[in-house]
Amino acid sequence: MSGIDASSILQMRNQILQQNAALQRVATAPVMPPAAPGAAAPVEQTGFTSALRDALTQVNSLQAASSEATAAYERGETTDIAAVMLAREQSSLGFQATLQVRNKLLTAYRDIMSMPV
Repeated sequence: MSGIDASSILQMRNQILQQNAALQRVATAPVMPPAAPGAAAPVEQTGFTSALRDALTQVNSLQAASSEATAAYERGETTDIAAVMLAREQSSLGFQATLQVRNKLLTAYRDIMSMPV
């Protein structure tokens, strides 16, 4: 075996649990109300459109990196198949997540449009 033992696995597990706890704290943190007029300027808040644009840009960059890693492997410039497969899987997961968000948005739009006025 190449350096994998129980202590390193437990250490990685603890790091994952700590990151999960941090993400849960951020997700459940209360949203601050807007500042009163004349108060100090709040940190720039992003809207839904910019968040969606950023997410799509990130997925696009993952797909470009995946394509480049695959092309480099096919040309023989790299021999690390694990890195290539990891890049492809990240790209695939990002695309699938984006597709699911799109499907949910379309379903919500259809539901709203079919509501009686």
